[in-house]
Amino acid sequence: MSSHQPYSFFKSVEKSFDKAAKFTSFDPGILEQIKACNSVYQMRFPLKRDDGSVEVIEAYRVQHSHHKAPCKGGIRFSDEVNQDEVMALASLMTYKCAIVNVPFGGGKGGIKINPKKYSVYELEKITRRYTSELVKKNFIGPGIDVPAPDYGTGSREMAWIVDTYASLKPGEIDAAGCVTGKPVTQGGVRGRTEATGLGVFFGIREVCNMPDVMKKLGLEMGIKGKTVVVQGIGNVGYHCAKFFRENGATVICIAEHDGAVYNPAGLHEEELIQFRNKNGTILNFPGSTTLPKNSDALELECDILIPAALENVINGDNAQRVKAKIIGEAANGPCTPEADEVFAQKGILCVPDMYLNAGGVTVSYFEWLKNLSHVRYGRMEKRFTENQNARILGQMEDLTGKKVDADERAYIMHGADEVDLVHSGLEETMITATREIMEIWNNNPNIPDMRTAAYVNAINKVATSYGELGIFP
Repeated sequence: MSSHQPYSFFKSVEKSFDKAAKFTSFDPGILEQIKACNSVYQMRFPLKRDDGSVEVIEAYRVQHSHHKAPCKGGIRFSDEVNQDEVMALASLMTYKCAIVNVPFGGGKGGIKINPKKYSVYELEKITRRYTSELVKKNFIGPGIDVPAPDYGTGSREMAWIVDTYASLKPGEIDAAGCVTGKPVTQGGVRGRTEATGLGVFFGIREVCNMPDVMKKLGLEMGIKGKTVVVQGIGNVGYHCAKFFRENGATVICIAEHDGAVYNPAGLHEEELIQFRNKNGTILNFPGSTTLPKNSDALELECDILIPAALENVINGDNAQRVKAKIIGEAANGPCTPEADEVFAQKGILCVPDMYLNAGGVTVSYFEWLKNLSHVRYGRMEKRFTENQNARILGQMEDLTGKKVDADERAYIMHGADEVDLVHSGLEETMITATREIMEIWNNNPNIPDMRTAAYVNAINKVATSYGELGIFP
C-alpha cells in the first residue's frame, strides 16, 4: 500500500485466499483463475488547475472477476492509491459479493489525489474526465462495470459520473444504472447512507442470537445489555453506535483519531457528534472520561469491539491486549493476519469485514435494480397493503368489540415504503450470509476462524459459477 508498509496488500489477500483454498476441493487451475485480476486499466490525463497550471492525474480501474456481470466496486480519491491497493480491493469485492449473494464480479477504482487540495470545480473536472476515459475503453456501464463511492467520494461525485455517462451515451435508457450511491433525486435509493452500519448491526445481532456461539464465548444471548466500543465516528461508526444503542446495548466508549471518550453508563452518538461539530473534537465530552490515546479504546473490557476506521489497527503488537469477546470488523482490514492468530488462541470471535461491512454493496445492488426497473420500491404495493391491513384490523375490532390503541394501529396499518424494503432486504441478506458462514465453519472443525470460513464460502460460490458457465469443460 504505502511506502512504510513492507507488504503488498494484494499479496496478503492472496495469502488469506490460499489459507481457505486448502479447505475446498477445486482444481488448482480454477483457484488460480479466481485469484487473478482479469483486467487492470491504468490511465493518466492532464488537469488544468484553477491557477492555470497543468497537472498529470494518475488513475485506475480494476475488474477482478467476470464470473458475474457487471463488476462492482467503489472509487476512492486518496494520495495512497496505487495499482496494488486497487487490485486487492477489487478482489475483496468479488468475495464480498459472493458471500452476500449479490450477483456482481468485483471491481475497484482509484484516483491518486488528496481531494482536500482541490477546488470543487477541479474535482468535477477530474471526475468527469475519469468517467469519459472509462467510457472510451468500455470500463463502465450498467451491464459492464458499476462504480460506487469510497474514501474521499460521495453522492456528489456519483452525480457527476452518471451525468457524464448519460451525455456520452444518448438514449441509453438504463444510464442511471452505470453507478450507485447517487443522490435520491438522481436515481439513488433511500437507506444507502446508513446501509453499512446497519449491515454490521444485523450481522453481529445474528451472531449474538446463536446459542452455541454465545455459550462458547460465555455471553448471554442477544444484543440487549452488551457493552460496545466503537472506534471511528464517521458514517459507519456513527450508525453502528446508533443501532446498537437503540437496540439495548450500552456504547461505553467511542474513539476518534485524536483520542477517545469513555462512559460506563453509555454514550449517545448524536450528542457526541453535536459536541464535536461545535468544538472540533470529541475530547472532554461532558459526563465522560477522556482517554489520552485512541488506541486505548481497543484494549478496554467490553463484549463487542467495532473497529470502524482504518486498516491494520489491531495487529501482532496489540492483539494480546484486546479484551473484547466479539470483534466486528466494520472498517476494511482493521485486523492483520497476525491478530487473527492471537484471537484464535484467546477464543475471541472476529466477525470478518469481508461480509460484515457488505451493507453498502448490498444496498448498491438494490439501487441498481431500481434503476433497471425504473420504479421506486413500494410504489406498486404500499397502498394495497395499507388498505388490506385496515380491513383486517376493522374485522378484528368488529369481532372482538375491542379497539386497538393508536400506536399499534399505525404500526399494523403501515405499508412498506422504499426505506422499509431496503432495510428489510439488507436484514435478510446479513442473516443468510452469517448462517451460511457459520454452517461451513461448524461442518469443518479444522477451519481456524470465521474469516477463513467466509473465504471458503466465497470460493465455493465463485468456482461453482465458473463451472456452470462451462468455462472449464
